Amino acid sequence: MGEWSRQERFAALLSGERADRPIVSGWRHFIDREGNASDLADSTIAYTKQFDWDWVKINPRATYYAETWGNTYDFADYRTVFPKQTRAVISKPEDVWNIQAQQAAAAAPLAEQLEAVSLIRQGLPDTPLTQTIFSPLTVLLFLAGQSAYAGDTVYGSREPVTVASLLEEQRAGVHQALKAIALTLADYVQELGKRGLDGIFYAVTGTAHPGMFDESAFNELSRPYDEIVLEAAGYGKRILHTCGAYSQPERFNNYPIEGISWDTAAPGNPGLHAELKPTKVGGVDHALFAAHDPRRIRAQAEFALRLMADEPFLLAPNCAIPVTVEDRSLQALRDSIPQEYTYEKGFKE
Repeated sequence: MGEWSRQERFAALLSGERADRPIVSGWRHFIDREGNASDLADSTIAYTKQFDWDWVKINPRATYYAETWGNTYDFADYRTVFPKQTRAVISKPEDVWNIQAQQAAAAAPLAEQLEAVSLIRQGLPDTPLTQTIFSPLTVLLFLAGQSAYAGDTVYGSREPVTVASLLEEQRAGVHQALKAIALTLADYVQELGKRGLDGIFYAVTGTAHPGMFDESAFNELSRPYDEIVLEAAGYGKRILHTCGAYSQPERFNNYPIEGISWDTAAPGNPGLHAELKPTKVGGVDHALFAAHDPRRIRAQAEFALRLMADEPFLLAPNCAIPVTVEDRSLQALRDSIPQEYTYEKGFKE
């Protein structure tokens, strides 16, 4: 092949093939610009062009899924990337039966993000686009005021309904709610495809951590509903992100996905040497961006590229880049794949 396009590289690498070179992207939240479709789109487009990213993971506000079913938040008060919760719709176990399937285009929070994707597609016509989608289990936890990460709490949630009480008192209702959420998200990703999305970045968040759910519970409460959403996104490439420590990326080898992202620097996690079937996405510790250490970012990126020289690979941070990041750190990531870099030549000596 002659000159590769961004779309061709993205498609080839996530099909398990090598392109002329790896590709790179980095993503972050814009918490002061995520309140409406236009601002989110403008920020995403400008950020992508500034650093010339090879592909995009669109980062909407982290709560838009839970807003779809009625959770409310104070957007003038954030802790990291999460606004303060002011209401969780599941305040007692029987409330789980109120979670019903919705049409994505008619649900205001989802319709807003559909508009944002349309605007971003117009502004970045040739750049592969993905969008963050949380798993149904993650969304259900948010609706109950629960965190999706072991040992964490939701900012503003004072009396969350525990998973144990939900399962003990309303197990059938939990499954009904998970299916309703999955069907809604499946409809949503279908609508995203109609607006030009090239794939999804599917986050099971921290639910694979054994402190959240053991393998049996995960297989009961996450896997069947993950498959509903992922199958609906089969028109494009599906990158799965399993977040935090002890995230067990090998658990997802038989999922219907093309890419796998995990934190190679977190406790209990394998490095890039892990025996995984999907294309690996990551290689750079996102904590380095908070430390404002472009030298180490560049060194870690180049180490990852050398390690993955014989495999298709997407260079990226292991998780979202902190909002305090400086441009010089982002530029270090971008510059780690210079124009003259190819799989055949490696780094210019």
